[in-house]
Amino acid sequence: MPNEEQKKEQQDVGHLVQVRMDKLKTLQEEGKDPFQTVKYDQTHHSIDIKDGFDRYEIVLSVDENGKTIVPAWDEIPENKRLSIAGRIMSKRVMGKASFCNVADRYGNIQCYVTRDSLGEEAYADFKKMDIGDIAGMKGFAFRTKAGEISVHVSSMTLLTKSLQPLPEKFHGLTDTELRYRQRYVDLIMNTESREVFYKRSKILSEIRNFLAGRDFMEVETPILVANPGGAAARPFATHYNALDEDVKLRISLELYLKRLIVGGMERVYEIGRVFRNEGVDTRHNPEFTLMELYQAYTDYRGMMELTESMFRYLAEKVLGTTKFSYQGIEIDFGKPFERVTMNECVKKYTGIDFDTVATDDEAKALAKERHVEFEERHKRGDIINLFFEEFCEKNLIQPTFIMDHPIEISPLTKKKPDDPTKVERFELFINTWEMCNAYSELNDPIDQRERFAAQEAAAAAGDDEAEHTDEDFLNALSVGMPPTGGIGYGIDRLVMLLTDAPSIRDVLLFPTLKSLS
Repeated sequence: MPNEEQKKEQQDVGHLVQVRMDKLKTLQEEGKDPFQTVKYDQTHHSIDIKDGFDRYEIVLSVDENGKTIVPAWDEIPENKRLSIAGRIMSKRVMGKASFCNVADRYGNIQCYVTRDSLGEEAYADFKKMDIGDIAGMKGFAFRTKAGEISVHVSSMTLLTKSLQPLPEKFHGLTDTELRYRQRYVDLIMNTESREVFYKRSKILSEIRNFLAGRDFMEVETPILVANPGGAAARPFATHYNALDEDVKLRISLELYLKRLIVGGMERVYEIGRVFRNEGVDTRHNPEFTLMELYQAYTDYRGMMELTESMFRYLAEKVLGTTKFSYQGIEIDFGKPFERVTMNECVKKYTGIDFDTVATDDEAKALAKERHVEFEERHKRGDIINLFFEEFCEKNLIQPTFIMDHPIEISPLTKKKPDDPTKVERFELFINTWEMCNAYSELNDPIDQRERFAAQEAAAAAGDDEAEHTDEDFLNALSVGMPPTGGIGYGIDRLVMLLTDAPSIRDVLLFPTLKSLS
């Protein structure tokens, strides 16, 4: 139940909404319904005017009586005519002359509005406009006496009437969930929030540029699948009415992309949404953007080189530097990324050398000794991974490739030729986060079937994140897949890192939230 202060706030907002509704009704009765406007010829944005001010400026002169001479619209040279559109963010009405600030996609600009230029009726209409209304304004660029670049308005059109008042102080609200629920208001009021999403778009664009330079092909694969594979996760289930079949939302992009490698495409990638039925926290959202790429005739070391080069390239293109700060911690992409095996890392932070631990029972005894929780079904490799998660991840701040994982936690990866208990796999950690996961891809269909069988056994033992046998994928491998390096990147975490965002919700335009109803 709302408290008294919240009730009063709701009443105040209700009153303001009614005032705006009354204004709209009056406009409609006068034949000035703003919602009937179907288009507006927007020729310039705020940034165009500010950056090109020397080209657009008109210096106003005065007549013999000291009165400023203001050109009418048809007197303005065509190359200096401006037509802008945006949301009114502030107004200062001062008798016969007023100022307002108009925001568009690139920023905002001050507009100078006078009764002499607009005429009596149009100026009266302007004075009735509200903060949040969307207007189109035609005029020319000039500099005010205070030195601010502005648009001297010759004519104005109300394009959309805002019926809901904007918050007076949206940025910095303690209820951050409101920003996520009403992202449209957040984007209007919060310049920093807009910049995050412009930067996100640039990151994706530059990823595509980088991969195009390496001759990769972007593809699309199914979202609704019968057998979701390629990762350890619980899927979302739905029903396909036309076929009367239950299907799942994909948890990974892997198995279909590998089919394309079999088909001879050699270098493919996809950037797309995947869906995992798991918890929500500052680094996890049940639907998120994943990029996976696969390259024939290379291995996981080739994926290391590609990843390090791409991350360095992105920092330079998006931030202009390879050294940047995340939440006060300096991250350096300019130095070579460290490479260390998982067992070496565990040994560094615990003193235990799992290369000398031969059995599952020995590993479990060590886990009990160090108070590492495990399940009875876990094997030696699972225990190694639990040790890594418990003692190592929190220390991995600078970019570090963790290599050569236990085979038990890597069902789709090639074994190391010199040690079949490990696989040719790495994860890149930055700021304690896993940023990507890469393999020398398993292309032996017989070995792959055995791995699927082990996963089926794990599922039968209670692991609801285990993978299930994919017969069509096995058939594709039987046709023949060349040696291949593959990798998956969590795009949202990468955007968090490069935009200094503390939560994944800050880099998702519409994060998953519990319904209010």
